Amino acid sequence: MSRYIAFFDFDGTITSKDTLVELIRFQKGDLPFLVGCLLNAPWLIGYRLGIISNHTAKQKLLRFFFRKMAVDLFQQKCDEFALKILPQLVRPKAMKEIRKLREIGAAIVIVSASANNWIQAWSQAIGADLIATVLETKNGRMTGNIQGRNCHGKEKVKRINMAYDLTMYEERYVYADTTGDRPMMALGTHAFYKPFR
Repeated sequence: MSRYIAFFDFDGTITSKDTLVELIRFQKGDLPFLVGCLLNAPWLIGYRLGIISNHTAKQKLLRFFFRKMAVDLFQQKCDEFALKILPQLVRPKAMKEIRKLREIGAAIVIVSASANNWIQAWSQAIGADLIATVLETKNGRMTGNIQGRNCHGKEKVKRINMAYDLTMYEERYVYADTTGDRPMMALGTHAFYKPFR
């Protein structure tokens, strides 16, 4: 096992844009995206003001755009997004850091509040493990709900500790870009805030 491990927040840290927003635009088109945002504006504004949780606001969008969509079609489009669009959103400095960590033998882990559906193919392509939000499905269709808890804030720490024995690593690197990631950053022997801007 490597003596080093690195945990990367995804949206805003590795990427330059919010990938849920970009995924919706990719799958639904610009006009339906804009209409959906207008119809969901109270929830989005509430989230920005700190009145509504990340979990609630995200579910509102997911239900609006993807509820009842066939799981296979949703995943197919997510894989297309991961391989065609995500590489354009990735910050070059982030990829440079990932390559540098790989050279010293560090295990790379993406820890994201975004769903695994549209990150998995990309994370596998770069040889990284993934801890992410899981979306609920029922009878072969998307429900638009989050299964369990949104992988955000303290939930990231909980899932990291479930997946890894951190005492096995001499050095722990953490990269993030929001105050919500402070609990995860506290796990690091080296923590970097907005390092790739």
